[in-house]
Amino acid sequence: MHWLFGLIPNLINTIYPSSSGAIHALWTFPAIVLLALVISLGADSAQYYISQGLALAILAWMQTAPEFMVEADLAWHKEVHLLLANLTGSLRLLTGLGLPLVFFVSYLYHGRGGKNTTIHIDSAHSIEVVSFTAGVLYLVVVYVKGSLTMLDGILLLLLYLIYLFFLTRLPSREKGEPAKMEYVPGKIMHMSRWYRSASILALFVIGGVGLILVVGPFINSMKGVAVAVGVSDFVFIQWLSPFLSEFPEKLSAFMWTKKEEGTTMGLMNIVSSTVNQLTLLPALLPFIYAYAVGSVTPIQFGAHQRSEILLTIAQCSTTIVLLVDMKFSSYEAGGLFIIWCIQFFVPAARTIVTMIFFLWTLTEIGLIVLKVKGVDSVENFIGTYKRYIKT
Repeated sequence: MHWLFGLIPNLINTIYPSSSGAIHALWTFPAIVLLALVISLGADSAQYYISQGLALAILAWMQTAPEFMVEADLAWHKEVHLLLANLTGSLRLLTGLGLPLVFFVSYLYHGRGGKNTTIHIDSAHSIEVVSFTAGVLYLVVVYVKGSLTMLDGILLLLLYLIYLFFLTRLPSREKGEPAKMEYVPGKIMHMSRWYRSASILALFVIGGVGLILVVGPFINSMKGVAVAVGVSDFVFIQWLSPFLSEFPEKLSAFMWTKKEEGTTMGLMNIVSSTVNQLTLLPALLPFIYAYAVGSVTPIQFGAHQRSEILLTIAQCSTTIVLLVDMKFSSYEAGGLFIIWCIQFFVPAARTIVTMIFFLWTLTEIGLIVLKVKGVDSVENFIGTYKRYIKT
């Protein structure tokens, strides 16, 4: 098994033996941008032939592959403290930085004159919101137990498969006017069925394989930059590494958000990646860890690791109650971003930040109880289930 995790890094080191130097950021950064563009074009084209949610799920597999590689390597080397730092850091980056930035990009391009200060999420994407909620609830179970076992892995994998099953039952997006579509999706739409399928698959394969091959030198070159500016290993693993490995989904999300009709897809790109990292990613870790240890051994979390999990639960819970009405507004984006900045720049404020998030969550729940705020995601999910899944 060890050779499998080391295969791609060894191949990269053979081709680019000095790729850990900061100077290599000059070619790895443009390469990541180009490959993210290729993958996003594949997903943009695929949404007209499969459901938009499933297209985003496929996109999330490609985009989170670098994060999976980092986590697998840490699990293999039994570095539990860094493994959890990377996992919780990536989840908090997606919800605390990724979602607000999508809103800010949307407002920059479409919110002039005080308009479009709220993103309205398509009803079919209630599946992502509900699955996000299920993933966070299971994270609560992991926090209470203080461990991640193979049984947890099986249940999380089952949860992810149910999520995928729901997405496969949704209809594809209705085709728009070719003139309003991007150049590549517009061309693919007019191809014959075989060439169309081959073209979409080629975009995913070229972008995905290229991304997996380039992410090693990309992160290594950024490590060189981190060393140059004096960033510690823990800070790099918790914040900088996830930021770099998650760069493709942020780039794709921003590209879609620039188009007003693509704003929901940009927002859900981030949510879909979050669902991946709450379910599929932790599902694999206990199996890799047990194989590395040589026995069926759970991953145990100490007090510091559990505090990291609790903060992640708090932030994700707030995000869920903000999205439960299938809207994302300016004050919600601004609040998430400000509180994320506090925890990033003042790590010692972890306990206070956790309390702030839980208080915010309770406040939003109070608004729901008082019927000031709706629970459209639940209603939309039930409607979607009856219309597309139950039948």
